[in-house]
Amino acid sequence: MEYTYLGRSNLKVSRICLGTMHFGRVTSEEDAFRIMDRALELGINFFDTANVYGGQGLTEEIIGRWLAQGGGRRDAVVLATKVYNPVTRKAALREPNTDGRNLSAVKIKKHCDGSLKRLQTDWIDLYQMHHIDRNTPWEEIWQAMEQLVREGKVIYVGSSNFAGWHIAHANSIAAQRHFMGLVSEQSLYNLSARTIELEVIPACQTFGLGLIPWSPLAGGMLGGALQKVQEGRRTEEQIQKRIEANRAKLEQYESFCQDIGETPADVGLAWLLHQPAVTAPIIGPRTMDQLTGSLRALEITLSDEHLARLDEIWPGPGGAAPEAYAW
Repeated sequence: MEYTYLGRSNLKVSRICLGTMHFGRVTSEEDAFRIMDRALELGINFFDTANVYGGQGLTEEIIGRWLAQGGGRRDAVVLATKVYNPVTRKAALREPNTDGRNLSAVKIKKHCDGSLKRLQTDWIDLYQMHHIDRNTPWEEIWQAMEQLVREGKVIYVGSSNFAGWHIAHANSIAAQRHFMGLVSEQSLYNLSARTIELEVIPACQTFGLGLIPWSPLAGGMLGGALQKVQEGRRTEEQIQKRIEANRAKLEQYESFCQDIGETPADVGLAWLLHQPAVTAPIIGPRTMDQLTGSLRALEITLSDEHLARLDEIWPGPGGAAPEAYAW
């Protein structure tokens, strides 16, 4: 396994991040335990989850029961979770200050405590804001996060689905407060979704954030969709429409992968690992085979010619803004 620092922090994480979104809904608790055990054996120390995964915090509870087995699991894992969305779904139990979609100080405090309880741990290594909150002032958000850091409940703070402007604004305010601010951004990024190259990636590089791409294979579309069109998530209507809309590109892409002797899934992950801003793509294995198979991407070296060909098939926005659209 390869390791790198998370943004400008001194936190070392594996170049592959284990996503747990499927735990509890698609993947049984027993299988989830086996996947997490195997991930540690393979050297994957970076685990990502969210308080809403599985519904009602179920995925965090599964991870908590796995951590509670001991054996050094907690110290071996860099544990990341998220706050923003409501966790409680029953209308009778809804509380307006904590069950909405926001980042108020009271929401951050209560939801952090809830995650800690479900995860059966004393601290969260990376506490990520799942979405931007345009209504809560950054002074309030940072005050709440600073308190969690002082209490030892949170070590680092990250963002998810932020625009470049949000990253710049957030870290500028944090600097005024002599707080470290954001150390990572989790964004949609893959060969077929490259919009963040305009402003999010430049912001990450300027402010020292590690980039953690989610959906690195576009929901399975980049994982050999034309050969396995009736497998897994590819059977979903939305994915089927995307496959048809991108059929010409997928034919070229899968042909290219065949020419270099690699699978489409491995090439898609390898391409992300070749991007200088990327810390670790998030893989979301539903099975053990999907977990172990993803490690091949770490061994693939894409030449300049290979990268140029992938740019031809899946063109990005033209680089960073404003040069991408102006002189």
